[in-house]
Amino acid sequence: MKVLKLVALAAAFSASTFAMADETVVHQGNVFEANQLIPTGARLEVGTTGYGGALLWTANPYVGLALGYNGGDISWSDDLSIDGTKYDMDMDNNLTYLNAEIRPWGASQNVWAQGLYVAAGVGYVDSKYDLKKSLNNTNDTLKIDGKNYYAPTGQGSIDGTVDYDNQIAPYLGFGFAPKINKNWGVFGEVGAYYTGNPNANLNATGLQEVGGTASGDYAAERLEYKVSNDDKYQWLPVGKVGVSYHW
Repeated sequence: MKVLKLVALAAAFSASTFAMADETVVHQGNVFEANQLIPTGARLEVGTTGYGGALLWTANPYVGLALGYNGGDISWSDDLSIDGTKYDMDMDNNLTYLNAEIRPWGASQNVWAQGLYVAAGVGYVDSKYDLKKSLNNTNDTLKIDGKNYYAPTGQGSIDGTVDYDNQIAPYLGFGFAPKINKNWGVFGEVGAYYTGNPNANLNATGLQEVGGTASGDYAAERLEYKVSNDDKYQWLPVGKVGVSYHW
């Protein structure tokens, strides 16, 4: 249902964006045409939020609109570092987004300057990450909240999920999308969604504090607390590249 709401928002936002972009045309006696809501291009993309694509609209050289989707398990990294311990990460991305792309030098004769843009918008984030860290001998340790844990039997682990469940998140990014020729172009973009802290559900098996009495269950609770409350996990970073086609 929230995806449908975002699509409806896209239609309303695109209408208002193009209406504002064509305000000077209206003042000159011309009427805004509904066919300007038809997409003017599309792109394929891959990055930290998965793979997918977007429909593109161009209001004028300075203003564009992108409505896209990213999903799947493709990322630059397959691990997440917490307290210096790297956890294996299996990603299940699900992100629908709507961005306005502002090109300050869109009318420049320099093709490289034309390609620079600022992206601002909103995303519907419903992504889940499976985390796991295994200890395979008694010498292996992992650090949680300043304490080291080991597996007395030689086999232990901590695993579970971290998820951004059904969240509407604002987005800000910066990109570069030069055209190669009249129709084809490439692009790269970096930015971040402000999602608030994700939900964490983690469990420990066969772990014990080194030189102490804390159990693996306590370790899992502390890790859950850290992920759910540390400010750095309130931001979902974005880095992606791709190719576009304009008709």
